[in-house]
Amino acid sequence: MYRGIEDFIKDWEAESAGTSRIFAALTDESLNVKIHEEIRSLGRLAWHLTQTITEMGKRAGLFAEDELEDKEITSSAAEILNCYQQYGVLLSRGLRLKWTDSSLEDQVEMYGEHWEKGKVLRVLIAHQTHHRGQMTVIMRMLGLPVIGLHGPSKEEWAAFGMTAPE
Repeated sequence: MYRGIEDFIKDWEAESAGTSRIFAALTDESLNVKIHEEIRSLGRLAWHLTQTITEMGKRAGLFAEDELEDKEITSSAAEILNCYQQYGVLLSRGLRLKWTDSSLEDQVEMYGEHWEKGKVLRVLIAHQTHHRGQMTVIMRMLGLPVIGLHGPSKEEWAAFGMTAPE
């Protein structure tokens, strides 16, 4: 759980930059490819992460409306990236305007439960990390370059002139 707004924002900015790098590696053609009938497409996962910003933000009182709730997935990877980045900035701005460090222990209703605001922020990061991991596996299967976020990817090891560990 986060106990300081700026601690979260620092993490959010770093993690959002990583997610933006993942989104930037997507192509319009890759968005709707399904590697399995039970696995979401890259476009669906990217859009889900984007929509989660406004959905959780509204539930937690950071946004007045969930502006992305009924919006369909665009067929443009660049548009998804732009939208993701736009609402990520608005999330940080809303936090600074509406919450304080001392309010992070206050509870909000989330999905039929009561969560501390600091937990909402932790879940936003964890949720994004979870789906980003799914995306990199799909990207690898589709032959897209995989971006290393918390360590080098196979491609990045090669760029260093090294063999990726097994």
